[in-house]
Amino acid sequence: MYIRRATQRGKANFGWLNSHHSFSFGSYYDPAHMGVSVLRVINDDIVKGGYGFDTHGHRDMEIISYIVAGAIEHQDSTGNRFIVPAGEVQRMSAGSGIMHSEYNASKTDDLNFLQIWIKPNINGMTPSYEQKRIEQDGKLTPLANPTGDNGALKLHQDATLYRLVLQQGETIPLELPGRIGYLHIIKGDAKTANDSLSAGDGIALNSGERLDLAATSPLEALWFDLPPNVHD
Repeated sequence: MYIRRATQRGKANFGWLNSHHSFSFGSYYDPAHMGVSVLRVINDDIVKGGYGFDTHGHRDMEIISYIVAGAIEHQDSTGNRFIVPAGEVQRMSAGSGIMHSEYNASKTDDLNFLQIWIKPNINGMTPSYEQKRIEQDGKLTPLANPTGDNGALKLHQDATLYRLVLQQGETIPLELPGRIGYLHIIKGDAKTANDSLSAGDGIALNSGERLDLAATSPLEALWFDLPPNVHD
């Protein structure tokens, strides 16, 4: 199994931004860590109060923001201007091209969010935007999927993103026959048959592999159901 340790992630610290990159991003490049299937970016960003990302552009990428603490002030070239607080999830389809900015909505408190990039299954689409508060329902709750069913955001890719929540002592088997899975720990600790996992760690499963996960403390994680045989 591919394991990505939090301590081995790429780093970027600009004073106002402290970011850890699970995969190659910006000036951090490692050919051994280019993403998993269509999942290209998981950046764990901490933004100081009063700061943020100035207006910049994207195209042909599904960009998901998962807010861990604080709130994002979002504005884009299609006229959207929203506050996205902790507990909500944001999806922006860059499509044919979009300009946007993201700022810490607080002048004093830190913002912590996960910036996630997933390659779309069609290029050049009209840019679109969604945000939702999705309450947890059971251990695995869909946050984004190809249809937008079950209260999830709509993702323009054959992929589903789930929030995984376990209480201390709870277990769950993770396997995706014919698919690729990726688990990213947000908070808490867990163990598998062979490893221990902590916040910031990630682990990928190929088709036919199974991960029996046991929470050793209250656990919050993201679980990605991804298509196989993806080529750039």
